[in-house]
Amino acid sequence: MKFAICNETFGEWPLEKATQYAAEAGYTGWEVAPFMLTDDLSSYSQQQRTDYRTVVEDAGLHMVGLHWLLAKTEGLHLTSDDVQVRQKTAAYLCELARLCRDLGGKVLVLGSPQQRNVPEGMSQEEALDNATEVLKAVVPTLCDTDTRIALEPLGPAEGNFLNTAAEARDLADRFGFEAVGVHLDVKAMSSEAIPIPQIISETANHLLHFHANDPNRRGPGMGEVAYEPIFQALRDIDYDGWVSVEVFDYEPGVESLVTDSIRYMQGVLAS
Repeated sequence: MKFAICNETFGEWPLEKATQYAAEAGYTGWEVAPFMLTDDLSSYSQQQRTDYRTVVEDAGLHMVGLHWLLAKTEGLHLTSDDVQVRQKTAAYLCELARLCRDLGGKVLVLGSPQQRNVPEGMSQEEALDNATEVLKAVVPTLCDTDTRIALEPLGPAEGNFLNTAAEARDLADRFGFEAVGVHLDVKAMSSEAIPIPQIISETANHLLHFHANDPNRRGPGMGEVAYEPIFQALRDIDYDGWVSVEVFDYEPGVESLVTDSIRYMQGVLAS
């Protein structure tokens, strides 16, 4: 099983220090939130992309891809009823696909609930149609860049669109392309009535990426969720993608979040 970690876990640490620490802890993958790189994607040069990728790879890590795709952006929205907003959102996702390729990554995790919530007065079906329109405009660029979008279901506490894995699978099925699949997150799956192993099993043919964490917003093993049945379910479907640690509560500190998470997961595998 391949373990990665998200770059925002390290806060303001210099990239060289963060990637070296991650590699020494046992991670082999590095996942990036674009807002940690720049607040203006258009000005993030090819040389900056090359330099970033070089540091990651020199540390012995593989670039996994991007997540938090639309976070901290303005004027972008996946389900907006404004056609110009949808066009801008599609164009931005295309730029992110090119960034992902330039950094050496393959997957773009589409969560960002605030930028996809169903607008007031709009039906879920209308929202799905708008999201479909945006994503269909991005598919050619995904194919050109050899990248994929992984739709991330998030629980109702996060937003009101794609709250379940089943809903994410249904949206992915609208495309018929391998370029669009599903991402699963332990914290989000914990909000569903269906057991996590069953969700994993039912998503087997769609699953592109996986985030390890806990409903308490910390790392795997730092809460009540047991990972033995989760990892067994991933093995049962022959999942060969990344298991990437994504946390939201940084109070334990960088060192604890990084090292305790992977030690727990390695211990689960060993048992």
